[in-house]
Amino acid sequence: MATVLLPGSLLALFPGATKRHVVEGETVAAVIHALDRSVPGVQDRLVESGPRLRPHVNVFVDGAPADLATAVGSEAVIHILPAVSGGSEP
Repeated sequence: MATVLLPGSLLALFPGATKRHVVEGETVAAVIHALDRSVPGVQDRLVESGPRLRPHVNVFVDGAPADLATAVGSEAVIHILPAVSGGSEP
């Protein structure tokens, strides 16, 4: 089973959700679908029609950038991170 780590910014949208989840799935898409069972609505926040990851969402499987089709091993660690942008010019 894969371990999924959710960022605080996503946890704020789902009161009671925890940072760490252990779920089954052979692909990132399947893992997100399984995660949606314990955190209802999270799939809608991460995936848009197509289906594809929303532009502001980054997923890493064992430290490597991933998309919905990326294979997930039984001991994988998946980080879901919001995209970072902005700042000021010097």
